[in-house]
Amino acid sequence: MAQPPPDVEGDDCLPAYRHLFCPDLLRDKVAFITGGGSGIGFRIAEIFMRHGCHTVIASRSLPRVLTVIRPLQPPKVPGLQAARKLAGATGRRCLPLSMDVRAPPAVMAAVDQALKEFGRIDILINCAAGNFLCPAGALSFNAFKTVMDIDTSGTFNVSRVLYEKFFRDHGGVIVNITATLGNRGQALQVHAGSAKAAVDAMTRHLAVEWGPQNIRVNSLAPGPISGTEGLRRLGGPQASLSTKVTASPLQRLGNKTEIAHSVLYLASPLASYVTGAVLVADGGAWLTFPNGVKGLADFASFSAKL
Repeated sequence: MAQPPPDVEGDDCLPAYRHLFCPDLLRDKVAFITGGGSGIGFRIAEIFMRHGCHTVIASRSLPRVLTVIRPLQPPKVPGLQAARKLAGATGRRCLPLSMDVRAPPAVMAAVDQALKEFGRIDILINCAAGNFLCPAGALSFNAFKTVMDIDTSGTFNVSRVLYEKFFRDHGGVIVNITATLGNRGQALQVHAGSAKAAVDAMTRHLAVEWGPQNIRVNSLAPGPISGTEGLRRLGGPQASLSTKVTASPLQRLGNKTEIAHSVLYLASPLASYVTGAVLVADGGAWLTFPNGVKGLADFASFSAKL
């Protein structure tokens, strides 16, 4: 059985990296990555850059992404933030931007800035998301709407803006980071499951409509991934998580580098004839993971107010 590639906890670059793909697979391409300042989005940016790509990492939190656009520039703010780490580790350019995917004017301004900086955008990774555990009966109306706005509307907003400003005339690749929550109905996840299922449907619709413009659109659905905020929020108690992991076919958590490699495949010429697909990268967990229905009792008095 293949061993997982090395990874690190937190939002830090890998101390060493062994290329499983050609090192110049994405040479001089430009990728626009929402949610690129942390977690899976950060590792996607790093792996893309280690394969020759320049990146734009967009986040609602500017301090999280902002320091240095190019390697060797002096820091503009103190601390090692995402863009500085990425540029320093890879030698590629990284443009950090503050952007709320729910606000189309902000998306337009960010895309304009990215195009001014790089002159092109070849790849869009829709990774921005929001999630938490909550039973449907306690879920506030605004909490449900907020997750739908970030995950579903946000994915459409950024895709639509990039289509109009660049992809329609030049082609491109879109990879939407989704989930398997809606495949069988997951307890405590009606908001995120509905949002991600809608994104998978959007993937198929856009693949059909935009294929003639040489735009490929696919989804990547990760499973439980170590070292992420999602696992910390959604994994539950350590003992419970260990039981669930043991029940999955590969009997382990995935890591961020594994997910980044799957996204790299979909975004690269290796997947030149793949569009409208949902690639599940979860070690088979969605097939066997306990659904947690018994855990509903623990949330009986819980209410999500956003």
